[in-house]
Amino acid sequence: MRSGPPGSAVRRGGQVAITGDDALVGTILNERYLMGERIARGGMASVFKATDQRLDREVAIKVMHRGLGDDQQFTQRFVREAKSAAKLNHRNVVSVFDQGTDGEVTYLVMEYVPGNTLRDLMRDEAPMPPYRALELLEQVLIALSAAHAARIIHRDVKPENVLITPDGEVKVADFGLARAVSAATTATGGTLIGTVSYLAPEIVTNDGVDARSDVYACGAMLYEMLTGFKPHAGESPIQVAYKHVHEDIGRPSAVQRGIPPYVDALVARATVRDRDQRSTDARVLLQQVRSVQRALAAGLDDDPELVRDLLPGARVDADAPTLAVPREALAPTVAATASASAVTTATAAGPEATVQWSAGGPPPPPMPIEGAAKPAGLHPPMSREQYGQAAPPRHSRRGRNLLIAAVVVALLAGLLTWYVTDLRYDETPFLVNNAETVAQQNAEKAGFTFKVTDRKFSETVLAGTIISTSPEPGDKILPGGTIDAVVSKGPDRVFIPEGNLKGMTIEAATAALDAQDLKLGEQKKSYSESIAEGLIIKADTITSADPLKRGDSVDVRVSLGRRPIDIASYVGQPLADARKGLESAGFKVDASEAFSDTVAPGAVISQAPEGGQGFKNDTITLSVSKGPEFTPIPSVIGMKKSDGRSALEAAGFDVRAFSFPGAGNYIIQRQSPDAGTPAKRNATVTISPL
Repeated sequence: MRSGPPGSAVRRGGQVAITGDDALVGTILNERYLMGERIARGGMASVFKATDQRLDREVAIKVMHRGLGDDQQFTQRFVREAKSAAKLNHRNVVSVFDQGTDGEVTYLVMEYVPGNTLRDLMRDEAPMPPYRALELLEQVLIALSAAHAARIIHRDVKPENVLITPDGEVKVADFGLARAVSAATTATGGTLIGTVSYLAPEIVTNDGVDARSDVYACGAMLYEMLTGFKPHAGESPIQVAYKHVHEDIGRPSAVQRGIPPYVDALVARATVRDRDQRSTDARVLLQQVRSVQRALAAGLDDDPELVRDLLPGARVDADAPTLAVPREALAPTVAATASASAVTTATAAGPEATVQWSAGGPPPPPMPIEGAAKPAGLHPPMSREQYGQAAPPRHSRRGRNLLIAAVVVALLAGLLTWYVTDLRYDETPFLVNNAETVAQQNAEKAGFTFKVTDRKFSETVLAGTIISTSPEPGDKILPGGTIDAVVSKGPDRVFIPEGNLKGMTIEAATAALDAQDLKLGEQKKSYSESIAEGLIIKADTITSADPLKRGDSVDVRVSLGRRPIDIASYVGQPLADARKGLESAGFKVDASEAFSDTVAPGAVISQAPEGGQGFKNDTITLSVSKGPEFTPIPSVIGMKKSDGRSALEAAGFDVRAFSFPGAGNYIIQRQSPDAGTPAKRNATVTISPL
């Protein structure tokens, strides 16, 4: 089913019949909704930003593509599903306000949610850390839990239907829409519908849908958030669907290293092909997600008990359901070859529309991109009567034989083309993030030659592991071909010179750092007792053992020389106080004693230097008082007066001599104080003849 070309319209009976999305812009639906710009387009519908003129609010309007909206049975079913979805009143569910038809337009009015989709976020952030992926999935499961409790199955859970507001709130859209479309199409043509990368096996095999189908889609979406790759890859939707039925979704840790085993187990539990072993609904999966979140928050590298609780039981592949589409339908045919390359399911880079295909045969060619030319040979299906009217006249047997020969030649050419372009090739194994030795073993085990062509620095890939391969993982490669690999050397790191730049001039340090692709950063000034002024004391905050990125700046400490210290005077103060004060300031003290008649014993007589400034470990000299000096008075009795005076004065004493007329230079008979008495220098000693 396809809408008409963009911007086209046909006038019928004075009214305009819409045949393309762009023609809706600026129109008013049911005299209420003013249609604005188209903001999204998918396989079943287009979404427009619009204004509800009655309530004066912005809304989002989903308009069904032609072939859906003009089918009466679909419209009735769609109305019922819209009413059911409108009953979901939950903050994590996009609200449904209204549903209606206007001429050929069948539409759904929903809450307008500004921001991005999970697909946009995955394009920017995938592969995500487990805690981030589970944080987003948790809010999706909260919404699905409310729906499952109300017995509503989403059926088309995918990143495009998960909306994220600017403040980070998650909202799930399109509840019930896939069911309405699926019911209408299967009733008329046995068509399956869904987004193939997230499609549960039971949907592919037409075995019924329940809450576990939404659980599978959530598990597939979690795998993609963790790895950046969709769970299964194929060149056509039917090939991807076949893999959902016959192949398990692998461990995320096999693609992205560092993912704990219990996260692998959670993905395995949600995506197990046997739905009886799958989490029964979104509420159960939500509880399991929160158990894993607690293990992550605790920093556990592994939790064997949690892994045992989460892992599904053993499966027997022989009992796996059989794909409703015959295996032969997976082989490219002349009619399907052109469409196969148009479908990409390998990575999270681009959105994936909901697709449809017959449950009993190969899928129809994919819906062409809007605005593209209509592929030659594609026409609407004809009724039996139209087929009879269009039947060509009979031809001769010769003509029939020529036709058969032409068909055989075309088939052979198609098979040859298929062999040349696809069949003879193998798929390049995924070796990225493997250790070099492991990658070589895996490549050789698969029959390929492994060759390391380059080794590069990488900020994200561990040293010794594979950064990329050529061909890339999943690309075509001839059997026995060579896989060229680029191996990581780890982060590119450099080091500052030994000695941490100590003692270098600014010019020498700049040159040394430049040689290592580093830059001289901030120059902080500090005093140094050992580094001369103007030279570098050391690199600030780092050492020569610390790895740095090229281009990093290195801050340094530059010497201001020795720190000057003020010298305080302690003259007249006790020696203990002088020593303590000077030594705490950083000086050394050299003290000596001397007699002093004026300074108390133990106090500082003099200090050198007594003031100004010095430097740490300079010596300050102190002279400390021993008090006055006492000398024994010598004996001068029996000496002549002149001789006694000379002896006392030589000993440092003053002399007072008594005399009387006619005594002359008498013989000393008495002295005071007595001989031997200790006395201060300059003390007075009296002598007399009597």
